[in-house]
Amino acid sequence: MTKFAVPTRGEVSESNQAIFDNLQKGLGFVPNLYAYFAKSETALGDYLALQGRKTTLKAKEKEVVNIVTSQINGCRYCQSAHTVLGKMNGFSEEQILEIRGGSASFDEKLDALAKFTQAVVENKGKASEEVKNAFFDAGYDEVSLIDVVVQVGDKVISNYIHNLTEFAIDFPVAPEL
Repeated sequence: MTKFAVPTRGEVSESNQAIFDNLQKGLGFVPNLYAYFAKSETALGDYLALQGRKTTLKAKEKEVVNIVTSQINGCRYCQSAHTVLGKMNGFSEEQILEIRGGSASFDEKLDALAKFTQAVVENKGKASEEVKNAFFDAGYDEVSLIDVVVQVGDKVISNYIHNLTEFAIDFPVAPEL
């Protein structure tokens, strides 16, 4: 089996070392996912720019997209990281488990978002008219649709990187569904 190593600060470029330092200051550590991106001269900075882009989605909504996408893609790293982030954004453990299943019965708008995200990810961008209409009826618009797809893309990148490499999960491991 191929073994993929997460680089240390001393093993990455100077520009990535500066990003590591900022992550260390902001988060208290450098998550293994980010460190792995730093093997590339530009991927870490590019990925962080994508994550930090201006969006119409609120933090909780981004977490719904992240949680649903990570569950469908079977990424244990991202399921675990976004369980922590979901709790930091006000979701309970029970709500996160429900979101991982593709619904949010506790909030009508988030439920439409979870179902829309699930349809987008499972069907490679093709959602039924019923799912799209429910998304729009919940108060989302075409800009939101674009932002959801960009957020799915962000999460697919990290899901695929971890699914390919399986480096250590440095968050409390999310329970299996």
